[in-house]
Amino acid sequence: MQKISGRRKFILSMARAVGLASMGGLVWYSVLEESSHASLILRPPAALAEEDFLKTCIKCGLCVSACPFDTLKLASLGDKKPIGTPFFDARDIPCYMCEDIPCVPVCPSGALDEKSVTNSEGNLDIDMSKMGVAIVDPYACIAFWGIQCDACYRACPLLDKAIVLEYEKNPRTGKHAYLKPVVVPDVCTGCGLCEHACITEKASIIVLPREVAMGKAGDHYVKGWDEKDQLRVKDAKAQTYTTEISKKSALDGLNDNSLFEDDLLGDGF
Repeated sequence: MQKISGRRKFILSMARAVGLASMGGLVWYSVLEESSHASLILRPPAALAEEDFLKTCIKCGLCVSACPFDTLKLASLGDKKPIGTPFFDARDIPCYMCEDIPCVPVCPSGALDEKSVTNSEGNLDIDMSKMGVAIVDPYACIAFWGIQCDACYRACPLLDKAIVLEYEKNPRTGKHAYLKPVVVPDVCTGCGLCEHACITEKASIIVLPREVAMGKAGDHYVKGWDEKDQLRVKDAKAQTYTTEISKKSALDGLNDNSLFEDDLLGDGF
């Protein structure tokens, strides 16, 4: 009986160990799955860059509690976002652009940088926030079909600044005009009020994090119309490089059979 009892204990112990290991694996997989979607998360106003935000945020939830519109939520398992961090879904509840930005001053860790939304007069200015930038899908937006709709334009708190309407003649009818919404990225705060107001079944204008939605020109490009930007190359010396092939005329290049012969004798034949 003692041998049987010992064997049962051993089997039970092994079963528990396997169960715990499996559970741990599932939890770890969930954590990795949540983190993999971090690049598409909309954070509260004044949030640091995502990498710095995740290092600084202590997941206290004070910003969520301070939001008067229940816009902000704390990510939990299944949200596919880093657990415990604040975020918002613009299609569900957008940021209503509170003038006093109550979610920012309560942040104890600096993950929400109050200075980034403070103007030169020392006052909080929600218009300075850069939560994201709205992107219009021209294939889904009915305004691009010739159907008059300005829902996103009218919903924008920075009317005629962050979203403008582009007038264009409709060649199909010859009488009507397209009123196409165009987002001005430098002004858009990413509040998501436009996405929330969009009348299509799946929003035709969506807010994405700025680093995802916007491109960036390389540092080697100089803005010829910007005097400050031109200062970066004030000491540069003009130099033209001539390659061997550039010395030949186009006609000489076409009559050069050596290139064709190299192809025939190459490894592919």
